[in-house]
Amino acid sequence: QRSFSSTSFEHRIDWSATQAFMHPKKRKKLPATVEKVLKPVTPTEPEKAQINIQGADELYREIRVENVVSDENGGTARLKPGAKVDIIIEADSDATTKKL
Repeated sequence: QRSFSSTSFEHRIDWSATQAFMHPKKRKKLPATVEKVLKPVTPTEPEKAQINIQGADELYREIRVENVVSDENGGTARLKPGAKVDIIIEADSDATTKKL
């Protein structure tokens, strides 16, 4: 939620609900765990987080991504090994078909 204050009242807007109404998307959330954090081989490369996605096929279970996450205020942080995370797959409605 984001808050806006004025002189006599306060407005609260749930941006995710507003955006979902404007751009309907289909989504699926998968639980995952950070297996390990990989230090870069050279200083010019970013640190990576290796994440194990529960429920994925064995050969495709692990992904490696840059180890940077952010909050709604733009602050950044790094994931720790063992952290429980969610992987969210999101697509525009026109990119999906109904499941029969």
